[in-house]
Amino acid sequence: MNPTVRIGVASFILGAVLTTTLLVFHPMRPLVAKAPAAAPVASMKPVYVHMDGANAFVESVIAVAPGEPVIFVNEDTGAHMVNGYFPLTGKPNTAINSGMLMGTTGPKAGVHTYKLVLTKPGIYPYYCPVHAILSTIYHHSVQPAHRPGVHGFPGAMAGVIIVTTDRALIAQNPPSSKKKILSDYFGG
Repeated sequence: MNPTVRIGVASFILGAVLTTTLLVFHPMRPLVAKAPAAAPVASMKPVYVHMDGANAFVESVIAVAPGEPVIFVNEDTGAHMVNGYFPLTGKPNTAINSGMLMGTTGPKAGVHTYKLVLTKPGIYPYYCPVHAILSTIYHHSVQPAHRPGVHGFPGAMAGVIIVTTDRALIAQNPPSSKKKILSDYFGG
C-alpha cells in the first residue's frame, strides 16, 4: 500500500477511535478504569508496533490483555519517541514514555525497541513528539496533529493501545503485530 494512503487510512482510524473514546468517556468518566491491576504473565507473547520509513506506527491501534507486553520497533532510519497523553487534558501519561529511539538502517544493524507492560484496563493514546504536536480540537479534547516542517510527511504519528480482557477484540490485531521485524518496512 502506498505510504501516503497508509498514513491517511491510519489517521482516519485513529481519529475515529479517539472521537469514539472521547464521546464514551467525556466528561466525567475516567480515561483509565479503576480496576485492580492484574499481575503480568511472564509467558505472554509480545504485541509489536512498528515505526516505518513513512513516519507512521504501522499498527496504530492494537488491543492487549492486562500485563501483555507491547514492544515498539523502530524500523525507520530517523529517531522516534513514544509518549502517552490524556486526551481530555493533554497532560502526559507517564505509563508510556520511551525516551529517544534511535533510527535503524536494517535488521542486521541492531533494531532499537521500547517495551512496556500496561496492567490496568483502559485506552492509552500515544504519539511521537518528534513528528507530531498535541492540539486542542473538538470540545476541547486533545489529539496529535502533524508537526509542520518534519520530513515532508503530512500525517500525525500517533496510535492507541487498548488494554482489555475481551479476547475477540485482541484477536483483531493486525497479523504484522505478531512479528518483531517486518523486512520490507526499513527506510527513511
